[in-house]
Amino acid sequence: QLAQSGGRSPQAGGSLRLSCTASRYTNRNYMGSFRQAPGKAREAVAAIPTVGGRAYYLGSVKGRFTISQDNDKNTVYLRMNSLKPEDTAMYYCAADCPQCWFSNWYTEGLYNYWGQGTQVTVSS
Repeated sequence: QLAQSGGRSPQAGGSLRLSCTASRYTNRNYMGSFRQAPGKAREAVAAIPTVGGRAYYLGSVKGRFTISQDNDKNTVYLRMNSLKPEDTAMYYCAADCPQCWFSNWYTEGLYNYWGQGTQVTVSS
């Protein structure tokens, strides 16, 4: 349902763009990006409603990451700038969160579809 790409091993300070393409049959409403570092719980990074509305971000990535979408391609992008070693994680795309709102977009249990994950490793 969700195909991810773009994982790389950039150096600190570098940039990267992750892509997540949903099949035409996948309900999207909200698209989210989550990450999980080794030994840590998965955390929400960003989310965007597919029809209008603002994007939401984890505090530590605000100003560095930008989530955007191309609805004609059913694709969401996560542009990551000024990468830090602490951004190292497996990044997951998520879709279909009919209950998502400004107060709960970061709740992974509300998303119905998940990508396979793509690894980002930032070296210092």
